[in-house]
Amino acid sequence: MSAEGRPIKFGILGCAEIARKLSRAITLSLNATLYAVGSRSLEKASRFAASNGFPSDAKVYASYEAVLDDPNVDAVYVPLPTSLHLHWAVLAAEKKKHLLLEKPVALNVGELDKILEACESNGVQFMDATMWMHHPRTHSMLQFLSDPHQFGRLQSVHATFSYGVSPYFLENDIRVKPDLDALGALGDTGWYCIRAILWAANYELPKTARALNKPIYNEAGVILACGASLLWEDDRVATFYCSFLSDMSMDITAMGTQGSMRVHDYVIPNQEKEALFHTSSNSYFTELSTGWAPKPSEYTIHTDLPQEALMVREFAHLVGAIKFNNSKPENKWPTISRKTQVVIDAVKASIDNGLEPVHILD
Repeated sequence: MSAEGRPIKFGILGCAEIARKLSRAITLSLNATLYAVGSRSLEKASRFAASNGFPSDAKVYASYEAVLDDPNVDAVYVPLPTSLHLHWAVLAAEKKKHLLLEKPVALNVGELDKILEACESNGVQFMDATMWMHHPRTHSMLQFLSDPHQFGRLQSVHATFSYGVSPYFLENDIRVKPDLDALGALGDTGWYCIRAILWAANYELPKTARALNKPIYNEAGVILACGASLLWEDDRVATFYCSFLSDMSMDITAMGTQGSMRVHDYVIPNQEKEALFHTSSNSYFTELSTGWAPKPSEYTIHTDLPQEALMVREFAHLVGAIKFNNSKPENKWPTISRKTQVVIDAVKASIDNGLEPVHILD
């Protein structure tokens, strides 16, 4: 339950496919409840509510505005196309609705700053919907990366997120439409890669970003695949690759002076209630270099709730603390979102500038 035992009432703007996953997550979270959904079509909103576990007394609206105007809605989840985020996120904040915003959160950091300013000035909690951040495996991996004896000092990170899409996706999905999600794969799968790199680097921004090669575009000029390198002032380096055209890959490889860590399904675990990662520490070659020791360790992390439900639970907890205990919004989440967007902007600038390195300013 929320801070005083009352569930946070969620409204959902739109009936996107990802909203089905979040509807289930809200249902699984004891401190949250599905209260309202709005669509440009009342019939579509009604079908969505009926097929996604909404209570029989949930509110169904024929517009996004009606959800925001409902005084009983505490928080909204916004899975709209990125080009619509600025308008609806700012309006939600102005209506005093706490904001769980799908990623990428904006088309650029200038837009995001307007969203965050609206949230801050209206005292509402902001969080982006990067679900893997809330899995208990993420905490366990970070403990290893923070161990000076088992991992040491970070030197290199490589992250990937790719999935092969259908011809229908390449023609029709909003993520390949320049007027809806102009960042394409960089904003969709690249967001996760950049977040993973920043997470491993304790959210210290790199000093430069440089696209590795010319991206693959569709005919409308939207990125379908790209990669980049990130450099810090010390000797740390990171690379990532994101794509709609490669087979499924969700890897992080982090290398330190004393150890390394690998995970192969960081975005969405292969199994909902358990997740693996592998580490090695202080390794050396065996005699005659016929192998190496000690053998890598495998860790299995169990969870009763899927990561998206844990995200909703954390968000609802923060909202409840504000609503019932007069707490202030947690600044951690908007800060992390902004740093992710800053790096996306720098990679996009490098792509647009002929693969030249771009200096990153916080």
